Amino acid sequence: MLHCGIVGLPLSGKSTIFNVITKAGAEVKPYPGGKTDPNRAVVDVPDPRFDRLVLVHHPKKATPAQVEFVDLAGLSRGAGKGEGLGNAFLSFAADADALIHVIRCFENSGVPHPEGNVDPARDWEILDMELIFRDLAVVENRLGRISGKKKPLPEEEIERTLLERCRDCLMDERALRVLDLAAAERRTLRGFTFLTEKPQIVVLNLDESQTDIASLPNHAALERHMAESGVSVIQIYGRLEMDLADMTPEETAEFTQGLPIDRPGRERLISSAYGALGLVSFFTCGPDEVRSWTLHKGDNAVAAAAAIHSDLARGFIRAQVVSYDDYARFGDSYANCRDEGVLRVEGKDYKVHDGDIIEIRFNI
Repeated sequence: MLHCGIVGLPLSGKSTIFNVITKAGAEVKPYPGGKTDPNRAVVDVPDPRFDRLVLVHHPKKATPAQVEFVDLAGLSRGAGKGEGLGNAFLSFAADADALIHVIRCFENSGVPHPEGNVDPARDWEILDMELIFRDLAVVENRLGRISGKKKPLPEEEIERTLLERCRDCLMDERALRVLDLAAAERRTLRGFTFLTEKPQIVVLNLDESQTDIASLPNHAALERHMAESGVSVIQIYGRLEMDLADMTPEETAEFTQGLPIDRPGRERLISSAYGALGLVSFFTCGPDEVRSWTLHKGDNAVAAAAAIHSDLARGFIRAQVVSYDDYARFGDSYANCRDEGVLRVEGKDYKVHDGDIIEIRFNI
């Protein structure tokens, strides 16, 4: 299951965004001082293809893909150096597959900004620097251990060279995700759980008066940061969208008139998380269960079989595959798809595509 950690400065609206994503029945409150244990929620991945397959097959069980969201305590200046709640926060963040960085854009005199004024570009840079400081401390600690050995092992010398590249990148105030690393090098770094190597999605938390980037404080610096960061940026009207969860479609249309909201914020955010992590969904269908499964883009048919059950991968013979679009176009029928020549038999090396409907043939 995909795990996304929601991070940001204190009073940025992280708990509001958490409520938007999870459609929390009772509003999750912001963190009281000193609290570090995160709020957690597992939510279904919205996918109209899955919903339609359930309607078509009327299965005994319907199992959508799921994502866990973790609302972490606010990260203040100095956290990357272990100050305040920093160490506890960073240990939770290290467990996440992706980080969702909530940046406060809204004005609210009743909720004073911890930095004194609203400046999204500055806040973005503060959090990025705290994550860089944390990763730099990890790199320097490990390099110190290797250098302290009289005769490092050959693999440690390789590790040292790689970590020195990481240190140079971090010293330039750049996230490790921008480094051009080979697959083997990324595997070497995996155990360090570097925060700046994780995919990041930035959420601009707006109020209803902020209809475009140009309406935000210090917008020129923000636009420059957006262009240079290389990460996905989503605009969400946090407080409004949290209130919309309890409204009828007619009320929703009235309250969002004139705002650039084409899809609910939670759907856009979950889709962006899938995209940032390079994930795809495939489906298995039948009278007993319709299920959505998650793979990394480029995974093959054996990986799909293993996601379903290890026995299917061990005894894999072939995969029967049809794309969702073809399946829907030809009457939601395997027989029709076979007659039209779009139901394919694929081998172990077949690369699974997003929306594939797959049946594994196996023998053990």
